[in-house]
Amino acid sequence: MLHHVELYVSDLARSLAFWTPLLQRLGYHESQRWSEGVSYLHGDAYLCFVQAPAEHLAAGYHRRRIGLNHLAFHAASRAQVDELAQWVAGAGYTTLYADRYPYAGGPGYYALFCEDPDRLKVEVVAPPEEED
Repeated sequence: MLHHVELYVSDLARSLAFWTPLLQRLGYHESQRWSEGVSYLHGDAYLCFVQAPAEHLAAGYHRRRIGLNHLAFHAASRAQVDELAQWVAGAGYTTLYADRYPYAGGPGYYALFCEDPDRLKVEVVAPPEEED
């Protein structure tokens, strides 16, 4: 069982503008807030977002380098995935594989793939349906 994930971000306010509404829609709630970060809790697991120190920002992030590639979340339904896809597009965030939405992960795999402000890939997956 995953306990928590801590992500260092380039701009905390910009990242929270993405992560707060996304995580709230997925059932997370703010658990802690301090000057350099925020954590969101769902059940026993939580995610922390922390402002990266200025001296480390120049290195940047890319999901194809060594380290975290992406985070994937369970959605409650296909309708929730669609609602999140509309929110991502409407808020001006990047949707990945938009030409293959919602089956970019393959037949029967109903999911949204997008990027946070630091280009971390985020995946939201609907539960399988009977006909899949």
